Amino acid sequence: MAATLDDDAALNAAAYRVLLDDLAQRRAGARAGGGDKAHALHRSRGKLAVRERIDALLDPGSPFLELAELAGAGLHDGVAPGAGIVTGIGAVSGRLCMVIANDATVKGAPTSASPARRCALS
Repeated sequence: MAATLDDDAALNAAAYRVLLDDLAQRRAGARAGGGDKAHALHRSRGKLAVRERIDALLDPGSPFLELAELAGAGLHDGVAPGAGIVTGIGAVSGRLCMVIANDATVKGAPTSASPARRCALS
């Protein structure tokens, strides 16, 4: 028995929801950076997290279009998605700007070649 158009649409919608859930989990993992222990150490030193620094830089209420947050995911063992940097576009003093910020909670972020490669590809 052939599936109706409604059946196909329902199957497609269910498959799409599975993909969206997977993407949300991957994005959450990328946003976690170096993990809870690294974030706690960072905060104990009186420092802001990378996205908090970006929020402080941007105009109040300005959206931030984050780019390539999953860049490099699975490319190298032990390298966090995003290669330890957060890139995106946001408004600073009314002007759209490209923002590139290092996530200090990610081990080896400043010395890894991945951030430079990621910036070149963004």
